[in-house]
Amino acid sequence: MKIQVLGTKGEILKNSKDHAKHSGLFIDDTLLLDLGEKSYLKYNPKWVLITHLHPDHAYFVRKGHEEDPVSESIIYAPEKSRKGVRIFNKKKKLGPYTITPIPTHHSKHVKSQAYLIEKGGKSILYTGDLVWIDQKYHALFEHVDLVVTDGSFLREKGMIRKDKETGKLYGHNGIPNLIRLFRNHASKILFIHFGSWLLNRPKTGEQKFLALAKKYKVHLLVGKDGLSFEI
Repeated sequence: MKIQVLGTKGEILKNSKDHAKHSGLFIDDTLLLDLGEKSYLKYNPKWVLITHLHPDHAYFVRKGHEEDPVSESIIYAPEKSRKGVRIFNKKKKLGPYTITPIPTHHSKHVKSQAYLIEKGGKSILYTGDLVWIDQKYHALFEHVDLVVTDGSFLREKGMIRKDKETGKLYGHNGIPNLIRLFRNHASKILFIHFGSWLLNRPKTGEQKFLALAKKYKVHLLVGKDGLSFEI
C-alpha cells in the first residue's frame, strides 16, 4: 500500500513548514483517512473514513463554518452529522480493502473509532486521536504492518481527563503510553497530529522522540506533511 501523509498538525494555532495542515492520510491515491482540510477533496478520493467529528479531522463541522461536504467521494464517520456523511459501524469491503472499525476512547461528546485497513496481506491501524483502546479489541490488530496514531503530547499520560458524572476518560494519551500499547503489535509506528511540543522546537522535539524509539526498541516515524512511503 502506498501511504501519503497529507497533514500532521493537531488543533493548535502554531504552523511550521513540516506541520501546516490538519489530519489526513491518503492510501493508494484512493482511500482518505480523516478530512482535516477541505483541500484534500481535490485529490478525488473514492472513499473517506473519518475517525471522529472534530474539526481538525472533519473540516465541515468547525463552529461557525459548518457545511455539508460536497464531493464525489463517499464519506463515512462513526455518526452522522451533516448531509452527505454516512455511518460506518461494522466491518465491510470497500473495493480491495477490508476495513474494520474499532471503538476508541477520546472524546466526551462525539463517538470515535480507529480503522483497521487490510489489503493484499498488508495491514494498517489508523487510530485518530486516542486515550485508549479496550483490551477486548487488541486481538484485531495483533500483527499489523503499520500503526498511525496520536502525537499530541510527548509527556507521560499526555492530557487525560475524567467526566465527573460518567467516569469516562477523554483527551489524548502520551506518546510513551501509546508506544507501550502498540510496540508488540506493529512493525512500525507512525505518529501524526502533533502538538506544540514539536512545532515550537522541532529539532529538540525530534531528538526526544527518537530517544523514545531507542528506549523502547521500536521503529518510530515522525510524520510530516508530504511524507510518502510504501508498506
